[in-house]
Amino acid sequence: MTHKFSRREFVAKAAAVAAGATLPLWPRTGLGAMLAPDPFAEPAKAGARFKVHAFDIRRVRLAPSAFRDAMEVNRRYLMALDPDRLLHMFRVTAGLPSSAEPLGGWEAPDNELRGHFIGHYLSACALMGASLGDTAVTERGEQMVTELAKCQKAHGDGYLSAFPEEFFDRLRQGKRVWAPFYTLHKIMAGLLDTYTYSGNRQALEMLEGMADWTGAWAGPLSDAQMQRVLEVEYGGMNEVLYNLSAVTGRRGIGYRRLAHRFDHKAFFDPLAAGRDELAGLHANTHIPQVIGAARRYELTGETRYRDIAQYFWREVTSRRSYATGGTSDGEGWHEVDTLSKQLSGYTHECCCTYNMLKLTRQVFEWTADPRCADYYERALFNGILGTEHPADGQKLYYVSMESGLWKLFGTPLNAFWCCTGTGAESFSKFGDSIYFHDDDGVFVNLFIPSELDWAEKGIRLVQDTKFPEEDTTTLTVRCKQPVRTSLRIRVPYWATEGGTVTLNGQKLSGYAAPSSYFEITRTWHDGDTVKVTMPMRLHIWPMPDDPSVQAIMYGPVVLAGRLGTEGLTQANLRAEPTKPRTVPEYKSEPIAVPALKAASADPATWIRPTDAAPLEFRTTGQTQDITLVPFSRIMDERYAIYWKVT
Repeated sequence: MTHKFSRREFVAKAAAVAAGATLPLWPRTGLGAMLAPDPFAEPAKAGARFKVHAFDIRRVRLAPSAFRDAMEVNRRYLMALDPDRLLHMFRVTAGLPSSAEPLGGWEAPDNELRGHFIGHYLSACALMGASLGDTAVTERGEQMVTELAKCQKAHGDGYLSAFPEEFFDRLRQGKRVWAPFYTLHKIMAGLLDTYTYSGNRQALEMLEGMADWTGAWAGPLSDAQMQRVLEVEYGGMNEVLYNLSAVTGRRGIGYRRLAHRFDHKAFFDPLAAGRDELAGLHANTHIPQVIGAARRYELTGETRYRDIAQYFWREVTSRRSYATGGTSDGEGWHEVDTLSKQLSGYTHECCCTYNMLKLTRQVFEWTADPRCADYYERALFNGILGTEHPADGQKLYYVSMESGLWKLFGTPLNAFWCCTGTGAESFSKFGDSIYFHDDDGVFVNLFIPSELDWAEKGIRLVQDTKFPEEDTTTLTVRCKQPVRTSLRIRVPYWATEGGTVTLNGQKLSGYAAPSSYFEITRTWHDGDTVKVTMPMRLHIWPMPDDPSVQAIMYGPVVLAGRLGTEGLTQANLRAEPTKPRTVPEYKSEPIAVPALKAASADPATWIRPTDAAPLEFRTTGQTQDITLVPFSRIMDERYAIYWKVT
């Protein structure tokens, strides 16, 4: 079944919520089968809202790997964009001269969301510069801030956008307009990231000017009028204003009050009561709102907002997510227990995965629960890595779950979709959630070649791994003086066949259960080495509502069937190469895909590794045998992730 809804249609329906029943926590299917007891049962206490903290990305450097390669592709993409073309509509709107050629896609002069990408661009430059220690990328973002400041000064009232203030008049009057606060949020978030990662005071001053303009605009509106405004997609306005209040200290109290005005009661109230009423909602309109609710909890300790974020996270990750960790079909959520019928070419909007990873990072900081990291790993390796084309850095909008289709990438200068922007950010911050810490030690959550600098403890941790092509990771401690601390290494949910841990070549006794941590507490010396082996195996990931519809996984990796290039041309491999559209659309039909016959419940009995390449498998005993490879490797060919298995 194929559902096809436009973002605008979902925005129009955002206030219409389908009725839903109270549902049990962590249903015994999919990820939910591994998530009891409830990791969020302990009530929050003021002053103790965080169990762990993520390391700043400036403390983590990636070593060569698929992730580092993808970052380099994204860096080239960012630096190849012409700043004057990105700034063109900002200058025109501010009445400043511009002779640059306008961009296409969502940045075209007639698109109502024009200007949103420059916010993502600022964030991506700030994150990339911090992640790589790359001053050229950082300076590019700061140069953009300098030019945007001239546009804001020309407006004279703190306003800054690539479209006129008249769009907000339409919003106030209830007239049709496409999400002006959505775009404003992206610009504000980009300015905040520029300030956070490069200390650029001008960016902070500009952000405060935009926040003050927002306060003046919203001030005359009654609460009822403001709630009506929030029926139109507004991105993470609550989150960015809460974040601004945190960095501005006492003068930020007003920003916190303003942020609270962007809390959408019609959406939050059912979640706070533990009711799933997500059916009919545009998914990526609402995930950023929950991130804002989570941020309010972190700043105020109000448990209502923790309840909202926790319940939402559980529902989406356990009942509304594909094997890849992505969510949404036709950009929306549908009735629960129908996921097997939501396999179209327009599933898994990439923005949703970007935002779910942000929310998961927050939830993990509250709980230190490794099952959050299990989801993060699954969504990162399958739902993010592989959504960028290695040739030119173009990003996906949708990750198709319909068998027989292909990845539909954008085209340079003629896409600039929402997912182009979030993708530019995602591929700039892969060091983001590898390591966390508490007062006693470090948590190793992801197995990505990297080096952590924990300067406060006088320790560096070097991770050397070829995961997931190999099932081991080696951690080497570097320190000038002996340091006593704890090293906690995640044992993932898929590591069900045990494993080994050696310290300086000596095997340690015991292991840890899946979805837990193996902890070593000792006084560490320079050169101490820990090697962890986590045997991977083939396993299935069935649909929660129809176990006969299955994805095939190896460890955390979703395997996709290679189905060839029948009917594919350069014209239909890319999204609208000659005539850009608002969102990508498939112009060719999927090919027929055979069902699979399982010799037993263990897929290892009918799927075997090949000698051709690491992580390549092939079915056996089928009418038509299929080669399976990690989904992230699939480019410019047809594929299948879900199979009807008999």
